Amino acid sequence: MLESTKYLTPAQIVAELDKYIIGQHDAKRNVAIALRNRWRRMNASPEMQKEIVPNNILMIGATGVGKTEIARRLASIADAPFTKVEASKFTEVGYVGRDVESMVRDLVEQSVNMVKMRKKEEVKVQAAVVVEDIILDALIPPISTPANRPVAGYGANDSIMPDNDQELNERTREKFRIKIQNGELDDRKIEIKIQQSNTGGLGIMGPGIDEASIMNIQEMISGMMPKKTKKRKVTIAEARKILLEEEAVKLIDMDEVKEEAIRKAENAGVIFIDEIDKVASASNKGGGGPDVSREGVQRDLLPIVEGSTVNTKYGVINTDHILFIAAGAFHVAKPSDLIPELQGRFPIRVELSSLTKEDFYNILKFPKNALTKQYEALLQAEDVELTFDDEALEKIAEIAFEVNAEVENIGARRLHTVVSRLLNEILYDVPDKIGANARILITKELVEDRLNDMVKNRDLSQFIL
Repeated sequence: MLESTKYLTPAQIVAELDKYIIGQHDAKRNVAIALRNRWRRMNASPEMQKEIVPNNILMIGATGVGKTEIARRLASIADAPFTKVEASKFTEVGYVGRDVESMVRDLVEQSVNMVKMRKKEEVKVQAAVVVEDIILDALIPPISTPANRPVAGYGANDSIMPDNDQELNERTREKFRIKIQNGELDDRKIEIKIQQSNTGGLGIMGPGIDEASIMNIQEMISGMMPKKTKKRKVTIAEARKILLEEEAVKLIDMDEVKEEAIRKAENAGVIFIDEIDKVASASNKGGGGPDVSREGVQRDLLPIVEGSTVNTKYGVINTDHILFIAAGAFHVAKPSDLIPELQGRFPIRVELSSLTKEDFYNILKFPKNALTKQYEALLQAEDVELTFDDEALEKIAEIAFEVNAEVENIGARRLHTVVSRLLNEILYDVPDKIGANARILITKELVEDRLNDMVKNRDLSQFIL
């Protein structure tokens, strides 16, 4: 049984997404329900677990309304393996491009990294002790102690003079151990041995061999060859980081990691397929040409989404219970242009609404990663305080909305162009003309002065990405 405390409730997931994404409540709700259903399934009776299949989601909406951002934020919210791919990167076998199964391999790789990171945390204390000894040996090599001779170690009475070299060596080592633990010697350089990769870049070519296959072959060859080590002179602080990674890996049972990672990917994995409309064939076009390849990609995607087994370097994974979320703008093609079998595998349809002026204002003001807050942080690095008043934000939102209406609607991405143009001169003048401790207030008048003439004259070339 999985602990409920590790998994957020649907309302909590929506609340987390609200911190970064404005509006699109339907999309957030459906995604939150789908995520929570993973936990619910794992806590159902064993015979029902096999029967419960995930309700895959298809998100439909113009570019820049938040589809990809929802996926990005899900990755940080979900305590689950998550991978994002672009459907346009895939091609039917025989055409140039990646094999669709590579997205499942990417998911397993992500799962292995997650499990490995957690296992490393569990053995961190144990590994730190080993690393401490290695650093100590590099600073003051130990002197072997004759049999049956007691040695005054840590905590011994230092006022008693040592009667042999071994005892003096041990006392000195313990004093240095305390200094290492307190970070007093972090800047001192020592020479350590570190493991080297056995293989360089292998030039492997041939049909059906992609980047993932090359990496697998390199890893296999690397595993067969004896490990090489080389000496490096680094500070104790750097040595601690390098050695901690090496020693933690040695303490982890990789077979156990692989088994758990496969299980985690199968039962909790999420794959986000972006730009799925790019592999849909517009209904008014005839057959042939690139449409053949697009339909081929859909047919290759179908068994993965329906449920099949995929071979990975960590073992065989079953995709029956992986959650797939697909997204596309569907400007030219429509969701109905996808092959019927693939449409049927995405039963939950969510339409994301276009952004209004009010949405643009809220996007500039409220999210944790709001564009205004990003620029404030950039100038804070120069000790310059940048602030926007509410009227200025409203005017920026209005201009971005108008430009989207007049040229191409690229959603919230338009704000990047507008705000960048607005602050261009300020960003150039800091710190040469605008020195430290300066305060800059962006007002409605300033926004109008910098941007309004362009909108009035319809000279919109400055805003086109």
